[in-house]
Amino acid sequence: MSLASFSIIRHHRTVATVVPQLLRRFTSISARQQNPKHDAPSKNLLKAKHTLKNFSSLAPILSREENPPLSESQAIGVVASSQANFMRVIVQPEHSGTFHDSSGGLELLCVVRALLKKIKRRVMVGDKVIVGSVDWVDRRGMIENVFQRNSEILDPPVANVDHLLVLFSLDQPKLEPFTLTRFLVEAESTGIPFTLALNKTELVDKETLDSWKARFRDWGYRPIFCSVESGHNLDLLAFQLKDQITVLVGPSGVGKSSLINALRSNPRTCDTTDGENWFEPILGSKWFDDQRVAEVSTRSGRGKHTTRHVSLLPLSGGGYFADTPGFNQPSLLKVTKQSLAQTFPEVNQGNAWWK
Repeated sequence: MSLASFSIIRHHRTVATVVPQLLRRFTSISARQQNPKHDAPSKNLLKAKHTLKNFSSLAPILSREENPPLSESQAIGVVASSQANFMRVIVQPEHSGTFHDSSGGLELLCVVRALLKKIKRRVMVGDKVIVGSVDWVDRRGMIENVFQRNSEILDPPVANVDHLLVLFSLDQPKLEPFTLTRFLVEAESTGIPFTLALNKTELVDKETLDSWKARFRDWGYRPIFCSVESGHNLDLLAFQLKDQITVLVGPSGVGKSSLINALRSNPRTCDTTDGENWFEPILGSKWFDDQRVAEVSTRSGRGKHTTRHVSLLPLSGGGYFADTPGFNQPSLLKVTKQSLAQTFPEVNQGNAWWK
């Protein structure tokens, strides 16, 4: 028998053996898909669940008041910025020796521990965290665990938020009631106290200003009318934000970056009542630099994006701003058909009147 004939016979025997096996496997899979209730739990799935449980026990959730023991290479800090796979954390190290100014905080460039990613424990700007494996010379570390949050918002993603500041401008770009309504509905749906501020009062006349004031009274709001350009009512805004983590939201071009620069004009005078001032002083830190400001587009009348990612910035009067990228429309993720009416103050006032 020739070699070619032997190869053909071996090929036919292989096909005759493999094809029935494939048919049996396909029939078995099809039967399981048609009768999913009779499926036995996957061993790999059970193993993964067991592993996940073990991982969670290695990184237990820490309460806000908990004070865990720290080694010389560990510190507790607050996440000030998140970009790509890196986070900037402001820490108050206790065992850093001569490598930092003991009178204030230190900025570390950190990555997130792989274990936290495996157990789906997300780290957000504003989180209070434990940083380990700290290199006090190169100022690097690894986020090992996250403390419990008082609150959080998902769009933009910020944790431990105390207050929201919804900022719009009266002109350049013009105030659009529909866009403003969406922002107000989003703010109301979070359940977090918020302040509405209207910037650029110097660009409108008294008649327009009075018209908007009357309109907001009908809506059930008492906004702060201010001007970053002239400084009008900025002291009132600073008082509203004092000693809180405030998320600043609003469309592009309304003056968010300019307002941040104005309220951070003297960062070295920061003061907090709880004695836990994470950001003073951070000498040489970029978080004390002014925010980049762009002019409103003359073609579209809309603002231009200058903020690219969420950052936590210290305010001169105490408290912190969470600067967020500008966006034109909120997500309204938490708003349902049933809860929509509750986000309009005038509707709630009407219900109270009827009752």
